[in-house]
Amino acid sequence: MSEGPHLSRGRIISALAVIAVLMFAKFIYIGAFTNYFTFYLIERFALSVQDSQYHLFAFLAAVAAGTFAGGPIGDRIGRKAVIWLSFLGAAPFALLLPYVDLGWTTVLSIAIGFIMSSAFAALVVYAQELVPGRVGLVSGLMFGLMFGIGGIGAAGLGLLADANGIVWVYKLCAVLPLLGLITALLPDMKRLGAAGQG
Repeated sequence: MSEGPHLSRGRIISALAVIAVLMFAKFIYIGAFTNYFTFYLIERFALSVQDSQYHLFAFLAAVAAGTFAGGPIGDRIGRKAVIWLSFLGAAPFALLLPYVDLGWTTVLSIAIGFIMSSAFAALVVYAQELVPGRVGLVSGLMFGLMFGIGGIGAAGLGLLADANGIVWVYKLCAVLPLLGLITALLPDMKRLGAAGQG
């Protein structure tokens, strides 16, 4: 295995903390859709359960496509660039979603699902590059965060929805992609790798 970029222990820990925050934002927001999108559509647009599930299926298909596409795109343009694009690219759509009609809700939810999901492979591989030789440890940490955040987040969103309504929850969650701004705190692995080889 090739050596990774030379980073101090503190820099590695801070970068992993940034990745954990990004994972939190991503999986809480995606969880708002996978767990509550049908309820949102029923309450906001008076859809039937069956019709709302078609919209959920379209969102989940976009998530699958985005997850698949994120890896090759990251190989081409760099993982940090994919992380930037996946959060800040989804942010305008997320902020608009609670205020548009049903047709635009469908379009925006598909765009959000595809764009935000593209970050998963980039986040995992980026974390593996931070700690070379510890692929199992880092992968376990990333998948543990994914399932842990997803489960706890779903419960938390449910409590908020009971207290304030599901539409309020979507307005709150709309700001989560803006946490992608902290991507600026991640070291540039391409540049550091090139410097290490020079």
